[in-house]
Amino acid sequence: MKNGRIAIPSDGKGGMEGNRSGHFGHCDVFTIIDVEEGKIIKETIVPNQEHVEGGCMVPVNLLAGLKVNALIVGGMGMRPLMGFKNVGIDVYFDGERQDIKSVVEDLIAENLPKISPEQVCGGGQSH
Repeated sequence: MKNGRIAIPSDGKGGMEGNRSGHFGHCDVFTIIDVEEGKIIKETIVPNQEHVEGGCMVPVNLLAGLKVNALIVGGMGMRPLMGFKNVGIDVYFDGERQDIKSVVEDLIAENLPKISPEQVCGGGQSH
């Protein structure tokens, strides 16, 4: 990804040195990374909005409103995945690493795959 805005669901205070949240809808904050010409130019921390049962479209609408192009997750359900697809946000998958910096660097280098249907979870599971 040469240019764009990346969102990473994050635990605690987030940031490039922080850890990715295992469940995007229940994360504490979103770390938002702006990329131009393959370089990180800005980092912003955005608090997550309240996620109520069945309200998995809340983060979709939040990130769409922030003009995010890409989201990096360790798992997600089909309904929010379809929501992100509908608003034009590409969802990338890394189910292993917790650190934000390495997955962001991999996405910028185009070494992170888009999430596949096999990686989509059922609702209410811990990721």
